[in-house]
Amino acid sequence: MPLKHVLGIDHVMVTVRDLDASAAAWKRLGFTVSPRGTHSPHLGSGNYTIMFGEDYIELLGILTETEHNKPMRDFLRTREGVERVAFTTDDAAAGVAELQARGIAADGPVHFGRPVELPGGRVGEAKFNVFRWPLDENPGGLRIFACQHLTRETVWVPEWQSHANGATRIRRVEVLTADPKAAAAHLSRLIDEPASEVEGGWQVPSGGKRADVLFLEAAAFARRYPQAARTGAPPEGLASVVLESVDIELTKAALGAEALAHDGAVSVPASAANGIIVSFVPQ
Repeated sequence: MPLKHVLGIDHVMVTVRDLDASAAAWKRLGFTVSPRGTHSPHLGSGNYTIMFGEDYIELLGILTETEHNKPMRDFLRTREGVERVAFTTDDAAAGVAELQARGIAADGPVHFGRPVELPGGRVGEAKFNVFRWPLDENPGGLRIFACQHLTRETVWVPEWQSHANGATRIRRVEVLTADPKAAAAHLSRLIDEPASEVEGGWQVPSGGKRADVLFLEAAAFARRYPQAARTGAPPEGLASVVLESVDIELTKAALGAEALAHDGAVSVPASAANGIIVSFVPQ
């Protein structure tokens, strides 16, 4: 029976070493980037968000070293890129209970918030309840957690949802792994969505109309993207995020010199997007 309180991918967290420089780089790619947010002293991190219709990309960086952000610091010693992916939950406490009833030791919920600089000079607060799957339950090296948005109006701000490059939503995230079938089966068990074999790999829907998760071997990944796009991508883990665009020609124009056209898509090299390929496909 599908999970009642896990509703598909909410956002992808791109962990970066220089938060402000990364935000500037993504702006040059034609994304509208929110003002910088600062998390609680306990978390010691800050973020910028790139908002779409129902999902988003989060640029996450460390502002102050704390015990809580040690896993992020350990990750950044090796590379930048996607450390975690969040799913939407409509009720974090109920989501924890639902997973625990299935024998999965979910942890949480935890409540936190951050101030938000809103258009017009107003200041609001974004509030969340989150829970996570056990750290050792990481299919294909992908750590997952769930986020309940208590103040959607301070996160999905209309002025931040329109992008010069035409991006409208996350269609798919792609994960490099030596055993795509096993990784897909693992994620399928964690979120109770069916795994299926597709050309070049194994895919799991994240729920509803949200993004799919595609697990690929290195050879299949190389067939999907030219070498110029793969430069800077990780050898394993989440390596690419596929976005839908309202107009691929608009996307090409916004990306400028970073645009790599191939097989009906346009991609930004991982070296220009903090260690992940950002690919655009038509709606």
